[in-house]
Amino acid sequence: MPLQNPAPSLLPALALAALLSGCASLAPAGTALPATPVPAEWSNPAPFASNAAGPAALAGWWQRFGDPQLTALVVQALQAATDVRSAQAALQQARALRDVSAAGLQPALGASASAQRSKSGGAGAFNTFQAGFDASWEPDVFGRQRSALAAAEADVGAAAASLAAVRVSLAAEAAVNYIDLRGLQARLGIARGNLAAQEETLQITRWRAQAGLASSLDVEQAVAASEQTAAQVPALQTSLAQAASSLAVLTGQAPGALQAVLDAGAGAAVPQPAGDLAVAFPAEVLRQRPDVQGAEQQVRAALARVAQADAARHPSFSLSGSLGLRALTVGGLSGGAAAANALLAGVSAPLLDGGAARAQVRVQEAGLESARIGYQATVLAALKDVEDALVALRNDRERLARLQAAAEAAGNADLLARQRYAGGLIDFRTVLDTQRTLLSTQDSVQATRTSLSADHVRLYKALGGGWTPEAPLQAAAP
Repeated sequence: MPLQNPAPSLLPALALAALLSGCASLAPAGTALPATPVPAEWSNPAPFASNAAGPAALAGWWQRFGDPQLTALVVQALQAATDVRSAQAALQQARALRDVSAAGLQPALGASASAQRSKSGGAGAFNTFQAGFDASWEPDVFGRQRSALAAAEADVGAAAASLAAVRVSLAAEAAVNYIDLRGLQARLGIARGNLAAQEETLQITRWRAQAGLASSLDVEQAVAASEQTAAQVPALQTSLAQAASSLAVLTGQAPGALQAVLDAGAGAAVPQPAGDLAVAFPAEVLRQRPDVQGAEQQVRAALARVAQADAARHPSFSLSGSLGLRALTVGGLSGGAAAANALLAGVSAPLLDGGAARAQVRVQEAGLESARIGYQATVLAALKDVEDALVALRNDRERLARLQAAAEAAGNADLLARQRYAGGLIDFRTVLDTQRTLLSTQDSVQATRTSLSADHVRLYKALGGGWTPEAPLQAAAP
């Protein structure tokens, strides 16, 4: 209950509570990160130079492709994509919640004023005027509020890491879509070029059939071959339109908005990156990846919530006071007799709650274990991403070299076959076989070249490229 002019015996208790609030804490120390096996080096050697890839080299990796259109699309996607804006809003929310937790450690001060007119029975009406200040403070003796603040700080770090992870994924997705689009444009050109050659062969076959030098079977086979090649054109055009729509949506635009711009560069080659980047050691890569940092922050937050739940099982203290004026008239508020003050010190402790407080601790401990397992899964997935990207790079490079040799031989064979068929030296089946082989190898070369370029993008993403790990996570959002 409020105490007018508190006795001196109350002051030592208040001082003790204030002292305990500054030095007592039961929050466990450390991050409690689980032990996760991390190899000393990658099992597949990196096909790059000897200098390790640092964060500065990976921050704007899309510029290494030397394609202004690719750079512009990635930058536009990072600025306008809905996923980035959503992650930025989540980070702002986490920061606001952290400020709410921080405010709980400070005293609260409020002001109030009121005017009341009352009448009872036959007595005359009278007025009452009040004005004053109220203050309250809960000393954080056992660290409950400080643990809540630590959890909120970790949530901010996790939200910032999530924003960085969205940026990394979005940049890679935009680049892969653009590379696929250029690859499809090149494959469409190959299909049309082969179709023109097959139509020329069909015309020669018809002339030979009219002259009695070829059969109608040869003509029908030539027609079937050219129509099969022509059927690939609309399928490639459909994939091209879908890739253009995906790029438009990734950059925050309506589908079809980029069609004219992308069609204007239809003759551009598939962008290939510079080959002077080396992969860092596994431990360094894990420090560069935002998803690993975010998983670590989630473990920190879970650990702080365990400490918060444990502190809630202990007594809580509160201090409050008020200073005000009360009088029957407004002018009476200025008199000394109108002053009133009160001071209240309280303590509350859970006695019987049916085990709810202990159960809440177990709930948070289970959440901590889940976060620890999630951290292990994130680390293992990160290592797998890099290994997969390195394997794909190595094998696609070898595959491309083989296919290029095959395509060169197929081109020579096609030229010889058409010349000899025109001279009546070979049958038409040989011409069909060489044309099919030429189209298949040329298309495979272009598809593999596209995959190789996309493999570089996936490697940059697996290395955590697209953001700067040195910058504080809290400053990741503009």
